[in-house]
Amino acid sequence: MKTIHLPRATTRPLVALLTVLCVTTGCSIKRLAVNKLGNALAGSGTTFASDDDPELVKAAVPFSLKLMESLLNESPKHKGLLFAASSGFTQYAYAFVQQDAEELEEKDVAAALAMRQRAARLYLRARNYGLRGLETAHPGFTNALRTNALGAVKQLKKKDVPLAYWSAVSWAAAVSVSKNNPDLIADLPKVEALIDRARELDEAFDHGAIHSFLITYELSRQVGQGDSEARARQHFARAVELGGGQMAGPLVSLAQAVSVKNQNGVEFKSLLDRALAINVDAKPEWRLANLIMQRRARWLLAHTEDLFLTVEKP
Repeated sequence: MKTIHLPRATTRPLVALLTVLCVTTGCSIKRLAVNKLGNALAGSGTTFASDDDPELVKAAVPFSLKLMESLLNESPKHKGLLFAASSGFTQYAYAFVQQDAEELEEKDVAAALAMRQRAARLYLRARNYGLRGLETAHPGFTNALRTNALGAVKQLKKKDVPLAYWSAVSWAAAVSVSKNNPDLIADLPKVEALIDRARELDEAFDHGAIHSFLITYELSRQVGQGDSEARARQHFARAVELGGGQMAGPLVSLAQAVSVKNQNGVEFKSLLDRALAINVDAKPEWRLANLIMQRRARWLLAHTEDLFLTVEKP
């Protein structure tokens, strides 16, 4: 077979072209692999959600979250990973950092304060991932939100509700554990703009998650129509309806937000007893959340005397 010799002037650009093709193909393959793994990891939340061992999940979640962050370094606009990171950091901070801090406070105030500060940092990390996800779909959204929140959220669509919800919830949670931070408190109008737009677009999102959040939030809302407690109770009724009465969260939220405020011990105990009576196996996809909220219910009941000036004896 005759060998074909190409002139040197021809081979140089050919080699350069082949080199570029190899490099870019390699990058494409790597990005494809990262995105596939990212898709799988972003969908792994259901595995954790149905687990019956909160302590096991507590130990496992940090590795999962750090892996998400590593993948986001390679694929920074992966919307599924941004959503998973936002929701994951928020839930981990609430279930395993903030609650632990509150339970520890009566024994070690300094340690509890350090844990609250850690929770705040985790919540803000979650918020940032949520806003990055919204920014991916709507370039310039974050800056617009900071300058004109009500105008910015008008561009959000129903598909943006999950990211808007977790951005708002994590942001509000950061404020709740950082009450001495005036800069964060000043961000509350942005939180309200996000959550109100999410409710406008899909009020039934995630079986009433928005309404469940608003049970507590309405009591601290800066501007609202009518009585704040009435609004909280309306959200409670809708959250229970959308969750089919199988979620402990709304019951615990109303008890600790409204019953304690009103010093209504009878309602407080009734709501928490209802939360504890929920069969966590009836809805496996809500098992972990219900177990965590039932733990919260037991802790609240154990501290009834600390929460109420007068405790009614049975």
